[in-house]
Amino acid sequence: MIEAILSYEFLQNAFAAGLIIGVIAPLLGVFIVVRRLSLIADALSHVTLAGIAGSLYLSQSVASLALLNPLFLGIAASVAGSVLIERLRSLYKHYEELAIPIILSAGIGFGAIFISLAQGFSNDLFGYLFGSVSAVSREDLLIVAGVALVVLAFIYLFFKELFVLSFDDEYARASGLPAKWIHFMFMIVTALVIAGSMRIVGILLVSSLMTIPVATAMRVTKSFKQTIILSIVFGEISVITGLVTAFYFDLAPGGTIVVTSIFLLLLVLAYKKIMVLYKKGVIA
Repeated sequence: MIEAILSYEFLQNAFAAGLIIGVIAPLLGVFIVVRRLSLIADALSHVTLAGIAGSLYLSQSVASLALLNPLFLGIAASVAGSVLIERLRSLYKHYEELAIPIILSAGIGFGAIFISLAQGFSNDLFGYLFGSVSAVSREDLLIVAGVALVVLAFIYLFFKELFVLSFDDEYARASGLPAKWIHFMFMIVTALVIAGSMRIVGILLVSSLMTIPVATAMRVTKSFKQTIILSIVFGEISVITGLVTAFYFDLAPGGTIVVTSIFLLLLVLAYKKIMVLYKKGVIA
């Protein structure tokens, strides 16, 4: 496996991008889970699908756009979706959760339209839906690295504000924090992570990498920072194991990454159950 990585550029790109995503997806996922916004990741992933499908269709219809990386339009669609979610949440103040199914439905609808309009990009689309090791280009890697820098800078600069907003939104607003704008920027950063991660994990599975490692870590940690650290550890284990498995068995990396993360979750749940039974004296 190491020889293959050293020999083939696409494997170098895939593993480098995977390692980066294994950090930024769970890192941002901790704040998403704590703030009970897990479904927003699903909504934005479906909007990203519409952008990708639209880009692939345009590349067939307009010759000058044939070389355009679909990631760019996917990122644009994801960011636009995050802005629209925030706009709808402000319009439906007492029913803010309505914004998520509206945008999710719009993403699926536009995606289905673009897919039906074009033919011949089923293999490309499959790679975006479920991830593809061989499809990660150097340009994709640079985009992921750029997204990672934005995420890390945002978390570093606004960690305290995000922490307060995550646990006590009303106190944050009462204390004078610009909660609205921080949340708006948080949504845009989330959109960037989702769009940047889809080459490896896949559009339909990227939200899983942002939530399952966090769910696993929350069962064994006692503080917020411990949860962040262990979420990243579980995320990296899932990505590395998933990519190696996908390489050897010619599987979609997104599926193997998610299945690995679920397996880790089940292991942790089983461990916690055994420890409870041990403390009760049920087992020796």
